[in-house]
Amino acid sequence: MHIEHHDLAHEFPEHAEAMHSLKMNDAHFAKLFDEYHSVTNEVEKLERADLPVNDVLVEEMKKQRVALKDDLYRALVAHKA
Repeated sequence: MHIEHHDLAHEFPEHAEAMHSLKMNDAHFAKLFDEYHSVTNEVEKLERADLPVNDVLVEEMKKQRVALKDDLYRALVAHKA
């Protein structure tokens, strides 16, 4: 099974400097960033294991990841402005 990686460096390469700056200087952004990567790692781990998993759980985790990604993107755009 092909696992698509969703780390933010690949999702938003044009915001690499802003991501670094916000991670270092904004505790809320850093918390969201860490939470995003934690959820992403868990989803990818479950997909790699290819074990029978509750599809509802995985879908909820993916929805959580999208919501975090949206929040992070809004923070990146606001930082750039």
